[in-house]
Amino acid sequence: MGEILIDYRNVEISRGENVILQNITFQQEKGEFLYIIGKVGSGKSTLLKTLYAEMPIDKGEAFILDYNLRKIKEKHIPMLRRKVGIVFQDFKLLTDRSVNKNLEFVLKATGWKDNDAINERIIEVLDEVGMTKKGYKMPYQLSGGEQQRIVIARALLNSPEIILADEPTGNLDSDSGHKIVQLLHEICGQGTAVIMTTHNYQLVSDFPSKVKRCHKGEFCDCENDF
Repeated sequence: MGEILIDYRNVEISRGENVILQNITFQQEKGEFLYIIGKVGSGKSTLLKTLYAEMPIDKGEAFILDYNLRKIKEKHIPMLRRKVGIVFQDFKLLTDRSVNKNLEFVLKATGWKDNDAINERIIEVLDEVGMTKKGYKMPYQLSGGEQQRIVIARALLNSPEIILADEPTGNLDSDSGHKIVQLLHEICGQGTAVIMTTHNYQLVSDFPSKVKRCHKGEFCDCENDF
């Protein structure tokens, strides 16, 4: 067994009295790729939010990178989030500045001060996602697939141990979506754990890996019956 980065045991997530998901039990190892599938509104994104302490956990045991998510202190949440890269469906790029300035903003916000080191890291992550020559462009000058590659580059800036990708292909055409999932698998192959939520079961078939399902308030193992 490899190094366990995430350990959830009988976790329950609620909003008020409304139980969103229950019986969440799974482990995520270093360098492992996990799909979480389910229909829109089934709780996939909510589960991801618990992993970076955006949503509280009501019951069960939940650990990520040695942080106890049921007891984590507010002051420790920024440190956790620096170790977890997040890829959003709707990009969340700053539209008033270039790709390079978007990435520079994140590095400075997370404590980087040396301009040479910042520039070097930006070049490294853009190269990793195949966007080396796009740093000077504004987000609106990029296609959806290119913007999502920049979002993945942003997620990689602080060399996270885990990437959480929330419906990363939801706003992309089929070809662009395939390339993004392929890229995430390549990143995973280099040792970064990846959790990707999706309701696109074709992608799961085309790039097989471990699968869990959110279905009718339950979190369960999933055979290839989708």
